[in-house]
Amino acid sequence: MSAGEERWQRVNLALACFVLDPAAMGGIWLRARVGPVRDRVQDALYAALQGHTLRRLHPGIGDDALFGGVDLSATLAEGRVVRTKGLLGQPAVLMMPMAERVKAGLAARLAAALDAQKGLSLVALDEGAEPDETLASALADRLAIHIDLAEQGLTDSPDLALDLEALAEARALLPRVTMPDSAIAELAEVATRLGIGSLRAPLQALAVARASAALSGEDRVESADLMIAVELVLAPRATQIPEAQQDSAPEDEAEPDKPDDPEDNPDQTDDEDRIDLPPAEMLLEAARAMLPPDLLARLAAGRAVRASQSASGTGAAKKGNHRGRPLPSRAGRPGGDARVDLVATLRAAAPWQPMRRKLADQHDRLHIRMSDIRLRQFEETSDRAIIFVVDASGSAALARLGEAKGAIELLLGQAYARRDHVALVAFRGEGAEVLLPPTRSLVQTKRRLSQLPGGGGTPLAAGLRAALELALLAQGKGMTPSVALLTDGRANVDLSGAANRAQAADDATAMAQAIRARGWPGIVIDTGVRPTASLGALARDMGVPYLPLPRADARALSAAIDASLTPA
Repeated sequence: MSAGEERWQRVNLALACFVLDPAAMGGIWLRARVGPVRDRVQDALYAALQGHTLRRLHPGIGDDALFGGVDLSATLAEGRVVRTKGLLGQPAVLMMPMAERVKAGLAARLAAALDAQKGLSLVALDEGAEPDETLASALADRLAIHIDLAEQGLTDSPDLALDLEALAEARALLPRVTMPDSAIAELAEVATRLGIGSLRAPLQALAVARASAALSGEDRVESADLMIAVELVLAPRATQIPEAQQDSAPEDEAEPDKPDDPEDNPDQTDDEDRIDLPPAEMLLEAARAMLPPDLLARLAAGRAVRASQSASGTGAAKKGNHRGRPLPSRAGRPGGDARVDLVATLRAAAPWQPMRRKLADQHDRLHIRMSDIRLRQFEETSDRAIIFVVDASGSAALARLGEAKGAIELLLGQAYARRDHVALVAFRGEGAEVLLPPTRSLVQTKRRLSQLPGGGGTPLAAGLRAALELALLAQGKGMTPSVALLTDGRANVDLSGAANRAQAADDATAMAQAIRARGWPGIVIDTGVRPTASLGALARDMGVPYLPLPRADARALSAAIDASLTPA
């Protein structure tokens, strides 16, 4: 059996466990691009969830649709407040496509609803293509089953067939399924050694183990059910590769054999009632078999990009009233460019109409007060301009410039999705030169960077001044500038071009403070063999992080810059 076929069998089992008791599982996090593989999973879910209420959520859904609100037309017609029921008002299985686009506020409200309201579960369809395009952790923590079909081939994905009669029998058996006392302790130990900090994970694994036992027609959880729970719930959440623990107890101090005679040991159970549960080491072996070989590299990349904003735009968020992502309307006074949200205004005024009509003795008109006025709001994310300031002086210039070039090309590979522009300033000899203005063109970048100069003195202050001027130009074009400085810290040329170490240090400090005054994000990367104290001080003057990377390659630079140059 191929790896794809084996993975598909686990998907079939995971869906069956979820369908037995969706509310107990919390839900499923299904990470897969739109296509026939995901369609087959959805078709199987729709067929198996017969009898359950299915509701579809949009990642930009408003609170009124979720929790209910004022029915404007009915309120105005009847003269009393008429409220609508939200999608979360009754038990349901919520299907949410594009789950990777859910904002933090909505994710928190959905997570609270999953915790507080019985009968709710969520199927999050994550369509993210990059590590930073992923489901919010608040929701992922509450969904028991995590499925990643990014590498699942269509040829290994036949139509899923869930036996509805067998599911009905298993659902009837599920309340009678019991668990051994040691199960929770073993699952908790496995979760700890996999680096899982959530206390929900072992409890969710128990729910899956009970469902697996019911599907097998058993009324008691066995070792195979615990292994299935580890594979479906704990292994996808692993943040470290567990190491086998050595048994420190000597052989002569081992636990004495138990007596064979049940009368000598009243606590001993009959053989037919005793289940040989696997120890935690056997469960860990099952988890290790599920872990990808590049787990640590994936986790490191994921942590780096999660520190940045979502892929819908990494620049600063700007509020306005003309274009962008719609935000909830706010109270305010009309005037200037402000646009009145008529529906929100009427909704705010509707509850007060009976009282205002009685006070005014006018029952044939609407009574709108200034406090009812609501203004439209939108959030627009600006493009980000990452300005590389690279030390091209000295013997290490070629290596520094080569890695900077690689990092720029890696960042530009994602520029179209992340709205990033990159620029390059190289300083050497007596001054600095803008080798690449802000651009998203990978072709132009490769052409400009094909021949980079190197050698000479280190005019650090000139490089920072050129970056400051370039950032001001980018900001004037509506972009959010960020500054990434790569140097070994040995500044020896001042702004006038003279070789004066003391003045060069003072000039660099003044330029760093000027950049800090603008409040731009940035990073100082020390490429020297050993960390340089003067560069740490320069980073503090710039108000940015200091990161020593003596052997930085292009990928390390790209990850560090992407994680650090995110506007607050």
